[in-house]
Amino acid sequence: MPELAPTLAVIGGGQLARMMAQPAIALGLPLRLLAEAEGVSAAQVIPDHLVGDYTDLETLRKVTDGCAVVTFDHEHVPTDHLHALEDSGLAVRPGPEALVHAQDKGAMRERLADLGVPCPRNAIVTTVAEVEAFGFPCVLKTTRGGYDGKGVWFARSADDCADAFATAAASGVRILAEELVDFRRELSALVARSPSGQAAAYPVVASTQTDGICREVVAPAPDLSPELAGQAQEIALRVAGALGVTGILAVEMFETNDGRVLVNELAMRPHNTGHWTQDGAVTSQFENHLRAVMDLPLGSPAPRARWTVMVNILGGPDSSVGRLYDGFPHAMARDPHLRVHLYGKELRPGRKVGHVNAYGDDLEDCLERARHAAAWFAGDLGNESE
Repeated sequence: MPELAPTLAVIGGGQLARMMAQPAIALGLPLRLLAEAEGVSAAQVIPDHLVGDYTDLETLRKVTDGCAVVTFDHEHVPTDHLHALEDSGLAVRPGPEALVHAQDKGAMRERLADLGVPCPRNAIVTTVAEVEAFGFPCVLKTTRGGYDGKGVWFARSADDCADAFATAAASGVRILAEELVDFRRELSALVARSPSGQAAAYPVVASTQTDGICREVVAPAPDLSPELAGQAQEIALRVAGALGVTGILAVEMFETNDGRVLVNELAMRPHNTGHWTQDGAVTSQFENHLRAVMDLPLGSPAPRARWTVMVNILGGPDSSVGRLYDGFPHAMARDPHLRVHLYGKELRPGRKVGHVNAYGDDLEDCLERARHAAAWFAGDLGNESE
């Protein structure tokens, strides 16, 4: 059979890779997946997949053999392996020189400081005494491996530092201390960038985090001044260009109570704060990520509706019973305009298993519809107003 389009390899079998599959079908773009195990989220919908260890270079070479480009569902592939793939002639997007700034928070903070990007005060610390010198209260983070609140500790005294340094000693990572920012809310500026330098910026959104996990996103961020929104987008575009990012870049920020934005985290892949784009933007973050890594012209990031609200479906305390699918009759009948995205995962307490998008002209209506549906699917209607 003749090759109809170049094949794109995707490393990681989570929901982000799963949600790349639908726009790939529309683009006629073949995907080949490296999955962590049989039956994981993306392996259910991408037939051309291998199961293996993304930390093994030979496995990476096998899955990318014959592919034009490789991209990622997560940022955990060892940097040395990415350089080896690049040296073999494979287009690695985003490349290792960019991706290291999403893999290593210490490297990120150092590079952002060089660029003059506003960030919380921070320092690498190796002892409790150095944390005390930095000042309490503060946030301690592992420089590598943390996500969704893992590898993060709030320290208000020396006694709160023990777990962080025990983790560092066990895993061989460094610890980053950051000031505890007094912020109004969390924002996210999402941009797409292609190898040829074309870039597109989505509206800046507000996100609500609970225990380090994104619970809901409102697009665009309500009551955000045009000046601050423009500043957030400018920062994201500048960081993407300076680091040479290819694909989607999510820049998570704090909006401070005194009217500034400070960069909190970087993600160089489709991001939870961009899931609203599947139904609320002309071109979703997943399609624009594919377009960017394949160096195709980018699609419009413009919103389709005045408001779009995304609420994650998280497993609740009673998640051992029932099926997510059983939530469809009520949710669909109650709200025919609702859009539901399930990840093919079993319900477990606290686990992200899907999300819902509601859009329209009335923000409060969108919030109520999305929150109700997410709570219904999770079997947790008692918490739908959180």
